[in-house]
Amino acid sequence: MKNEGSYQLKVLKWTFRVPKGLLYNENDCWAKIEGPRARVGITDFLQSMATDIIFVEFKDVGTEIEQLDEVASFESAKTILDLISPVSGVIVEVNEKLSERPELVNQDPYGEGWFAVLKLKDFESDRENLLDAQKYFEVLKRKVESEKEKLGKQR
Repeated sequence: MKNEGSYQLKVLKWTFRVPKGLLYNENDCWAKIEGPRARVGITDFLQSMATDIIFVEFKDVGTEIEQLDEVASFESAKTILDLISPVSGVIVEVNEKLSERPELVNQDPYGEGWFAVLKLKDFESDRENLLDAQKYFEVLKRKVESEKEKLGKQR
């Protein structure tokens, strides 16, 4: 991924990155717009909260997804969560590497840990509900504040 810089928030032993150039939803998922397609994944914050991801399950290639639908689910030692799609479209590719190495989501959530590629359906409408890096960073700070007590107890 082209590094356009990122916002960073350090709390206790965690550092949460929010790369510029991506779009985010408030469900802690991101989209990287690549022409008529979008690569989607989960944020640093969500992978940190989930802890060690041990299993990823994808929707089938060819599945039509609306914005805020589930694209994939993932399981950690703590919980099972969904990747809530920031955009609507048709799944044209899934990251098969995650079937063998789900830990890539924890190691590189904005790079090798991506989940799926969607052919965009209605990006202009979807865009209204998305946040740029700066706006998502503000949301992240609020979420971290509310999680701080829990994070401190996990140390």
